[in-house]
Amino acid sequence: MDIQWKIKRFEALSAIDLYNLLQLRSEVFVVEQNCVYQDIDGKDQKALHLIGEDNGQTVAYARLFKPKDYFEEASIGRVVVKPTYRDKKLGHILMREAIYFVKHQFGETKITISAQLYLKKFYESHGFIQTSETYLEDDIPHIEMKRS
Repeated sequence: MDIQWKIKRFEALSAIDLYNLLQLRSEVFVVEQNCVYQDIDGKDQKALHLIGEDNGQTVAYARLFKPKDYFEEASIGRVVVKPTYRDKKLGHILMREAIYFVKHQFGETKITISAQLYLKKFYESHGFIQTSETYLEDDIPHIEMKRS
């Protein structure tokens, strides 16, 4: 596994980049999680797109937002790893890369996320702490978490 990381503004995404990242998001968030929701939410244009590729295949992805584009603080969202790559600890590498790019692209260390509740320990391992009660987002239990 030799993951190549790319960070791109929306305007810099090629049609193939966009297709691949939307395909991965749909594969996991819609099909695997059996959740009908509006993934294309009008926020992609504001985000930086962190894409992890292995031999040209998109296998990891996250959206990065500067402060006030999603939450008051900078934010990381749509964190996703291709199911066949999850046994490689790629999610942890993806989060380290996302935190690094938030710091270096936006100059921010305070990050807020809306996390699926079942991933609480995963995000805690990256320095996030729960800051809200559980709430439903697209019928999936979520919590707000912050890292400072």
